[in-house]
Amino acid sequence: MPIVIVKEDEPFENALRRFKKLVERAGILSELKRREYYEKPSEVKKRKILASKKRVMRKARRERDKDRWA
Repeated sequence: MPIVIVKEDEPFENALRRFKKLVERAGILSELKRREYYEKPSEVKKRKILASKKRVMRKARRERDKDRWA
């Protein structure tokens, strides 16, 4: 759990901004959204396969573009 210690004479908005950054870096919101509904094991597998394909395609595109501009 991210903790933000508010300094003296620090505006609330600054402390809130620091807290939001810590929460985002910790991945708490994405974890919350992922756990919001039950996901069947087959759906988990399907999502992971699609993410893997996306990663491979992105890597291939980067390699292709790198060769084109080299």
